[in-house]
Amino acid sequence: MYENKRFLAFIPARSGSKGLPNKNILELNHKPLMAYTIEACKKAGIFDDIVVSTDSEQYRDIANQWGASAPFLRPAWLSGDKAATKDVIIHGIKEMERLGKTYDYIMLLQPTSPLRNEMHIRDSVKRYFKTGADTIVSVCPFDCNCYLAVTLKESGEIGIPSLHDRQIRRQDVSSGYRLNGAVYLTSVPFYLKHKSFYAGTTYPYFMDPLHSIDIDDEYEFYLAELLLKNGVPEHLNET
Repeated sequence: MYENKRFLAFIPARSGSKGLPNKNILELNHKPLMAYTIEACKKAGIFDDIVVSTDSEQYRDIANQWGASAPFLRPAWLSGDKAATKDVIIHGIKEMERLGKTYDYIMLLQPTSPLRNEMHIRDSVKRYFKTGADTIVSVCPFDCNCYLAVTLKESGEIGIPSLHDRQIRRQDVSSGYRLNGAVYLTSVPFYLKHKSFYAGTTYPYFMDPLHSIDIDDEYEFYLAELLLKNGVPEHLNET
């Protein structure tokens, strides 16, 4: 199906996170956070190169230690918290071209999703070719509990929304899906043309909420550590 195509795993890992300082290399269950994504890419067995895009020499050394490569460092204008992901990706593709490496497909894999594994990577690629999509993005379910939201008055009291008076039952409230940030897949020509994973025909790759944890704060870091130590319940391994 795609044996003769070249795949790039692209892992953006800048230094200087504000919420959790240096979160991409924090020790999570005895491994730096980015190592989980690198290992998943290696186990998936479909990538010609696993590239970490970083602005840090330290991050580059860690990427190399765990089996990825970081053949270039980001310039300062792509290293701040306001740098656009699309610019980081395009910079990475162009840098690899400059080094003589070209690819048919690119998968963006954020290192803050340590529960995303090789099965999710392989299955998302299968879904991409099965659907004929222009892009695949991973999603997970969420329960819409917005009807329980309250406001806080200046006096300190709770302001109960009028919706509460309707006595809406939880089972009557619709649920949906949200982007989980774990997998983004498209062809390189498509991305260079549209600079987006949401142009054209986009299909979802479904994941469960626990494998979808995206670490942005200490709570999510702690939860991910517990799941990595104890494992995700077997019945949740099916997406």
